[in-house]
Amino acid sequence: MSSILKQRVRYAPYLKKLRTGEQCIELFKNGQYLGWSGFTGVGAPKVIPKALVEHVEKNNLQNKLGFHLFVGASAGPEESKWAENNMILTRSPHQVGKPIAAAINDGRTQFFDKHLSMFPQDLTYGFYTRNKPNGSNLDYTIIEATAIKEDGSIIPGPAVGASPEMISVSDKIIIEVNTKTPSFEGIHDIDMPVNPPFRKPYPHTSADYRIGQTSIPVDPEKVIAIVESTTGDIVPPNAESDEQSKSIANHLIEFLEHEVKQGRLPENLHPLQSGIGNIANAVVEGLAGSKFKNLTVWTEVLQDSFLDFFESGSLDFATATSIRLTNEGFEKFYKNWDTFSKKLCLRSQVVSNSPEIIRRLGVIAMNTPVEVDIYGHANSTNVMGSRMLNGLGGSGDFLRNAKLSIMHTPSARPSKIDPTGLSCIVPMAPHVDQTEHDLDVIVTEQGLADLRGLSPKERAKIIIEKCSHPDYKDQLNDYLNKAIYYSTKRKTLHEPQILSDVFKMHTNFQENGTMKLKNWD
Repeated sequence: MSSILKQRVRYAPYLKKLRTGEQCIELFKNGQYLGWSGFTGVGAPKVIPKALVEHVEKNNLQNKLGFHLFVGASAGPEESKWAENNMILTRSPHQVGKPIAAAINDGRTQFFDKHLSMFPQDLTYGFYTRNKPNGSNLDYTIIEATAIKEDGSIIPGPAVGASPEMISVSDKIIIEVNTKTPSFEGIHDIDMPVNPPFRKPYPHTSADYRIGQTSIPVDPEKVIAIVESTTGDIVPPNAESDEQSKSIANHLIEFLEHEVKQGRLPENLHPLQSGIGNIANAVVEGLAGSKFKNLTVWTEVLQDSFLDFFESGSLDFATATSIRLTNEGFEKFYKNWDTFSKKLCLRSQVVSNSPEIIRRLGVIAMNTPVEVDIYGHANSTNVMGSRMLNGLGGSGDFLRNAKLSIMHTPSARPSKIDPTGLSCIVPMAPHVDQTEHDLDVIVTEQGLADLRGLSPKERAKIIIEKCSHPDYKDQLNDYLNKAIYYSTKRKTLHEPQILSDVFKMHTNFQENGTMKLKNWD
């Protein structure tokens, strides 16, 4: 037992339950229901998942030791190793990594997608454990802590996620105390689950509002093991902002400046939400260098670019459920702890993604889809309608409820054969995650389409004109004109479509490697 572990675990009875990862292997049986802490690759358990996968590999237990796994969002590289060894029977609600995506698309893992604000509460309702043979609770929740308070409550690390809800519906709890990661004590604000009909409104009225509970309560009798972890979070380098993403950011900032001039937004805007990826980074970088000051953020995940955003002086406060930083980002964060920790709060995902709070605060939501169709439906999850990427995440929580709902995407994505790539503006999305009723603005490097108050035909014209790639613009206009012609005859002009043609761009890509058609006939 290390001296730092003794310092971090301030509830002495837990120290009598100290085990190694290997000593915990005997607790796990095929078919169990497990909860993991973590969100977007940080704050997940590391020791026990690693010990279990090594046990499977050593004893050739692939397909013989598998689990129903629930994580607030994606976990770390350990989850990918589990997927490679067929250890994940079912998974929800969001994942990242080629091995687990392959397992889902191969049918080895059954994946069900869910809005991140809804997943934790539905877990507490017993929706996902209703077919469990031995009760409706999770068998184990394995949660990473950076410290434990005198009452036995858990101080998480860089992610809260769904940990409060998982702990509340778990038969047994294993705590991995990470002594490599500094204690995050004081940076969290924890709302514990309360089931309806006795649920009170969340009181949050600003990004910096706190209820004052800094740790996750836990019944010490449920804690069966304490494991020391000495491995930090491993986050791959962030995608760099390229000229395309910078152009998208410039269009967005010009739009926000116009909204301020028109009196529809205050000079410091409203709380901002941004996803992850190179476009999101470019938007944050653009805002940091803009004239906007005294900004706030109400989002799910903070990346390295937000540290620069703080340092620019433009960002006053940010709230999230996860700090997804690279090694360099974490080093910078820890080095300037006193500065950053005063401007940051980490909450559970049911609060960071709460539709009620998003609407109350008038959040400006910005997310990236796979593709958007000419009427404003967006596909965020399934390539060509079938191949699962990562899952819906929280984009639906924000886009349905934000004051301004913005989707930003390249006008085309690279492909192996066509130099232009795949058009991200299509006649009809083959899978719809965000409907036409939820989106206000679509922006690509080509331009920005403000869809507010427009009919479907009006939306289609402006999306094609402002957002489509030049190589696809005529083709998309030809489709729209043809659809209007046939719908005029049928008196179905509200949202003109030709069902025999809507997916020709997709099927042509599958058959010929390009979305460019010789003609629509």
